[in-house]
Amino acid sequence: MTIKIISPNLSLVEYNTDSEINQLKRLIKISDPDKNKKILFIWPEGIFYESYLQNIKKYKSLFADSFSKKHLIILGINNIKNGNIYNSLVVVNSNLDILSIYNKINLVPFGEFLPFDNFLSKFGLKKITKGYNSFSSGNKREMINLGDKYEKKLILPLICYEIIYSGKIKKKNQFPDLVVNISEDAWFGDSIGPYQHFSKAIYRSIEEGVFIARSANKGISAFISPDGKIIKSLNTGEAGSIELDFPHFNKITLFSKFKNKIFLLFIFLYMFIILFLRKYKI
Repeated sequence: MTIKIISPNLSLVEYNTDSEINQLKRLIKISDPDKNKKILFIWPEGIFYESYLQNIKKYKSLFADSFSKKHLIILGINNIKNGNIYNSLVVVNSNLDILSIYNKINLVPFGEFLPFDNFLSKFGLKKITKGYNSFSSGNKREMINLGDKYEKKLILPLICYEIIYSGKIKKKNQFPDLVVNISEDAWFGDSIGPYQHFSKAIYRSIEEGVFIARSANKGISAFISPDGKIIKSLNTGEAGSIELDFPHFNKITLFSKFKNKIFLLFIFLYMFIILFLRKYKI
């Protein structure tokens, strides 16, 4: 099975001037699906900016004509459930059947929700992304099993800046074959932001000993190995695709086992050494 990361290089201006269906056609063209090959496509966050998860079936014929039963697509889309709006990562097949949903847990203040919403909204303030209401946070982050057809490969989903949380991206007993990070980095503009964002993904791969596949519009899209090496990448401002054979979980790291408790151990060890040296005046 092959993983294929897609980076369309869409600007924020294009989101306001071009239609969603044209952008989807552009993504499919870049994806260049081989109908005879088993492929997991990873699209970035924010591609569906006119539709919610509940009505993407209107594009069923477009996807069915382009993809085959051997394909899965990971993409980002807003999801409405029980009156709440979620920023979600979903896995769909060529018929746009929803196979798995992950609702983002760590939301961006002011970007995805307005802190002290009840108070500040009275002054006409809102989050900076589209829509007036704040996003709701998901409950938990579970691994996604792709099933028997795809060798029961395990994926851990992360949306946007959830990759920055050292020691908190996965549980101690989770061993994903692949961490998938989708992001919309066009918000950073020409700043250093996309590079800082990408560097965090490298740190997480080393800490947790995991392969990371990152698809970031207007950011750096890449495959990162468990030792932090960039296997293949697309730079900011670069549209295209990169692909790699599906990896398997490597091995648990010391950090993955003990998380940030390691730093507490070093602090106590340092204090002990200082007290020891002072006592014996060494």
